[in-house]
Amino acid sequence: MDALDRRLITLLRHDGRLSLSDLATELGTTRATIRSRLERLRQTGEIIGFTVILRSDAIDHPVRGIMLIEIVGHAADTVIGELSGFPEILSVHTTNGKWDLVVELGTSDLIEFDKVLRRIRLVPGITGSETSLLLATPRSVKARL
Repeated sequence: MDALDRRLITLLRHDGRLSLSDLATELGTTRATIRSRLERLRQTGEIIGFTVILRSDAIDHPVRGIMLIEIVGHAADTVIGELSGFPEILSVHTTNGKWDLVVELGTSDLIEFDKVLRRIRLVPGITGSETSLLLATPRSVKARL
């Protein structure tokens, strides 16, 4: 992947519906070059798909946070399965180090945020957690609002 590919991906992350012509103009190249680059990035698996980000994804969760979770023994699959039932959980990531999971949460207010934290801590297999509120998002590859 070269600099042109990275710039192309950056533009698509911010607006996946940009036309080949718009992408070519923005990147100072031809439509044919953009088409072949996109096809190559898809064939090599660098780009695995395109998605839609809804306005509600950004505004329905004005209180967001990251929860670091420690799990006992080999309970990861069980805990992840339990967490799948929480609509307030936006994403779950496995990780290494002290924490086993990184969970992104979103709720409508702090009271609901506190309630979901309490429910998550009661999930069998979770032995510890640490949570940080997300105050602002100065940069995101998900969407520009």
